[in-house]
Amino acid sequence: MNNNFFQKTSVSRRDFIKTSVAASLAAAIPLPRVPGAYAAGSDTIRIGVVGCGGRGTGAAIDCLNAAPGVEVVAMADLFPDMLAASLKRITEAHPDKAKVSPERRFTGFDAYQKLAACPEVNVVVMAAPPGFRPIHLKAAVEAGKHVFMEKPVAVDPVGVRSVIASSALAEQKGLSIVAGTQRRHQQSYLEVMKRIHDGAIGELVAGQCYWNQGELWVKKKEPGWSDMEWQCRNWLYFTWLSGDHIVEQHVHNIDVINWAFRALPEKAMGMGGRQVRTAPEHGNIYDHFAVEFEYPNGVRVLSMCRQIEGCADRVEEKIVGTKGAAFGYGEIKGESAWKFEGDEPNPYVQEHADLIASIRSGKPLNEGRRVAESTMCAIMGRMSAYTGRAISWDWAMNSSVLDLTPPKYEFGDLPVAPVAVPGQTPLI
Repeated sequence: MNNNFFQKTSVSRRDFIKTSVAASLAAAIPLPRVPGAYAAGSDTIRIGVVGCGGRGTGAAIDCLNAAPGVEVVAMADLFPDMLAASLKRITEAHPDKAKVSPERRFTGFDAYQKLAACPEVNVVVMAAPPGFRPIHLKAAVEAGKHVFMEKPVAVDPVGVRSVIASSALAEQKGLSIVAGTQRRHQQSYLEVMKRIHDGAIGELVAGQCYWNQGELWVKKKEPGWSDMEWQCRNWLYFTWLSGDHIVEQHVHNIDVINWAFRALPEKAMGMGGRQVRTAPEHGNIYDHFAVEFEYPNGVRVLSMCRQIEGCADRVEEKIVGTKGAAFGYGEIKGESAWKFEGDEPNPYVQEHADLIASIRSGKPLNEGRRVAESTMCAIMGRMSAYTGRAISWDWAMNSSVLDLTPPKYEFGDLPVAPVAVPGQTPLI
């Protein structure tokens, strides 16, 4: 990323930053509960899906599996072919619950706004590329909808602040927001965390978290695709859309560490690079990162992620205490050795069940700020690796004006921003 790109995009969203700040201030004023946002009693929960790729389709099906009385009634995506394919899969999985009439099928960059305006929709399932999440969440909350949003929830500090503001507004409106950090709803993780917090491994002194794996899908540019269309279809590989894989994927593990420590890191020092995935279709992201996060009291956590084929895989979290070590998947080694052996419902379905239960009980569940803060931790790590600089939480959250939004949302030319070079890419 070069300085001119950052300067250009940060200026383009000054009004957006002002709006987010205004929303934060407005959230401090008590607001009435939103009529119609809660489908009372036995009323049907009617969901609208924003982002109809594999993740959005899967989330919609999981939501339909989570509880009776749930239907899909509206869908929105940039591309008609993606929407059609998603609707086909949902209909095959639940032919009696897919009730998306033609007039509630929206495409284009304003599709999310049209869906949010649908009076039929109670809950919006958000699974478009993460770069769009802040504006999608803002529109849904302002329209009085409950939300399930996939992680991560932003790709830059400006977006994180917007999500926090929208989440505060949702709280004032009595709306639920559940995030796709399914480990927070997974029985083995819940039980090991309870033991950690009850002192089973003593005082926490260190930790490690990893998401090291092989390659993921990639889409080469096809004839007739504009720069914008190609980047949106191949979104994993562009920082403005995915946040890079440390943000898009490794945020899961970082969130578990925050959960275990019940704290946020004060500093981050990272490195990374682009050693193997160097073809044009790999955009401008890195293929490996290593970050040291420093938590309160000088506790340090090693974070590592990699997407390179032919290397050793490791996806786990380890929390080290004075009396032993705990692993997020449900095991403790040391004085209070323990291993999870209970029943474990599908956590991808359970997170939707918890959302629906919160709506029907009238007791809103709001995970928005928490997932925004974990997203910011991953962004801090990426920013440190990209620039070669040490970064403090306070600076990243309160002072950084980094904004990766493109100059405009429309199909056409959109040059790929340069790959970041540590020591040369500016910290913004």
